[in-house]
Amino acid sequence: MSLEILIQGCLEKNTKAQQELYQLFSGKFFGVCLKYSRNYVEAEDNLQDGFLIIFEKINQYNFSGSFEGWAKRIMINNVLQQYRKVPFLELVNDVVDDSSFEIEDENVSLDFLLKIIQELPDKYRLVFNLYVMDGYTHKEIAEMLNISDGTSKSNLSRAKMILKEKIETAHQEIMPSAK
Repeated sequence: MSLEILIQGCLEKNTKAQQELYQLFSGKFFGVCLKYSRNYVEAEDNLQDGFLIIFEKINQYNFSGSFEGWAKRIMINNVLQQYRKVPFLELVNDVVDDSSFEIEDENVSLDFLLKIIQELPDKYRLVFNLYVMDGYTHKEIAEMLNISDGTSKSNLSRAKMILKEKIETAHQEIMPSAK
């Protein structure tokens, strides 16, 4: 079935079309949920909730632009909804480092990176993923999370420092003589 036919079926509340749409996008969207969630189980819950919202709001998709992009935005917003209006997102007077995030050690696995990103405190993990992984601006992040641009920049800087420290610590544990 083509994507347009699947979407039309979902508009008609056809469960077979919903199931096929879920199967088509669940892998990609689970990756999105995993990036923003604290752990695997929370990501699974967020994926299910996100698809329920997609099916509920599919009538708002107007067939202009990418359906995947539209649905991904719903997934991200669904996860972020848990963190909106929560005071722990505020961080003031921290050093802002707007340098790019680069990993110099090619021996760092993707699984390890995902693990340490998920271990970041919520306020840092959300901003890091939105900015580095999904390319949102600090202004967009500030609006999405109800924080200031400066807080977004500060949280990103702190996330980068924490990740760098964790990578360096892991590298030293693997190669104790390396400094």
